[in-house]
Amino acid sequence: MNKVYTNAESAIADVFDGATIMLGGFGLCGIPENAISALVNKGVKDLTCISNNAGVDDFGIGLMLKQHQVKKMISSYVGENEEFERQLLSGELEVELIPQGTLAERCRAAGAGIPAFFTPAGVGTEVAIGKETREFNGQTYLMEFAFNADFAIVKAWKGDRYGNLVFKDTARNFNPMMAMAGKITIVEVEELVEVGQLNPNEIHVPGIFVHRLFLGKDYEKRIEQRTVRVKS
Repeated sequence: MNKVYTNAESAIADVFDGATIMLGGFGLCGIPENAISALVNKGVKDLTCISNNAGVDDFGIGLMLKQHQVKKMISSYVGENEEFERQLLSGELEVELIPQGTLAERCRAAGAGIPAFFTPAGVGTEVAIGKETREFNGQTYLMEFAFNADFAIVKAWKGDRYGNLVFKDTARNFNPMMAMAGKITIVEVEELVEVGQLNPNEIHVPGIFVHRLFLGKDYEKRIEQRTVRVKS
C-alpha cells in the first residue's frame, strides 16, 4: 500500500463538508501548515475542528475561521484569535471549551479504542453540564467520551514511506495522540526518508496508524508571541 502522496492537495482531497477533523499542534508549534493551506484553498466548510487552540487571525486555523469554514471549534485555549472571539460572541461559531488534559485524554482514548473514561477535571463547573457523573472512592468523576474524528491531520519532523513518524522537541505536543486517533490520518513531514533509515527506538508513532503522508515545504514556523530579554 502506497502511503506517500504528491502534495497536501492530493492528501486532503476527500475531506468533505461537515467533516470532523483533528489538527495537531500547540499554539503555532507543530501545526500542519501545508495541509491547513490546502483546506483553505479547497474551501471545504461546516467543519468541526478539534485542536488545542484556534491559531491566530492570519495563520493556522485562523485562516479557516476567516473564511467561515469552521462550524464548531473544540479547544482548550483560544486567546490569540480576535476573529474567533468575534464569531463566538456573535453566535456564528459553536465552541466547546474543555480542560487541556481532557482534550489530550479524549484523543488518546480514541486511539486506544476506549469509548469513554472518567476524570475529576471539570466536576462542579460548566464543563460538567449535561454529562454523567459517578463516585469512586468518595470522589466525584465526570464521564467524557473519546473523540470520533473523520480525519486526523498532523505534522511530523521525519517519516518513512511506511508511515513511521518521529516528532521533534515541543512540536511533538498533541501530534502523536491525534495521529493515532483519526479514522484517516494524514501527515505532513519535513523529511521523507526510506524505510530502515529511522532508528526503531526513536519512532514515536508506528506506521500502522498512518494512512497518508507527504513532504511539506516552505514552513514559516511562526511564534505567537516572541518575548526577548530587555537589553541592559
